[in-house]
Amino acid sequence: MNPSAQPNATSESMVNLPQDDFEALLDRAAERGAERVLAHLGLENGHAARDIRELRDLLWAWRDARRTAWQTTVKVITTGILAALLVGAAIKLKLMGGTQ
Repeated sequence: MNPSAQPNATSESMVNLPQDDFEALLDRAAERGAERVLAHLGLENGHAARDIRELRDLLWAWRDARRTAWQTTVKVITTGILAALLVGAAIKLKLMGGTQ
């Protein structure tokens, strides 16, 4: 048997492609993979960019609302403490007309 007549195991599993064809194949595979991921996420209808922007805007609004709620809570507590101190000082100084 001629050793060159039998194909090498590695040469059977290899495919030779021109560089341009190989890059086109990679591009198609990447596009198909991206389409599958978008379809899996429910974003395959061509509006994925708009949907993601809306989700980001919603998340930004949620964070802003949460920050505002905390700021308001701190302001209410601070105002309550200051009001209680003022009422206490007024009572102590008998400015409120309390019994003597």
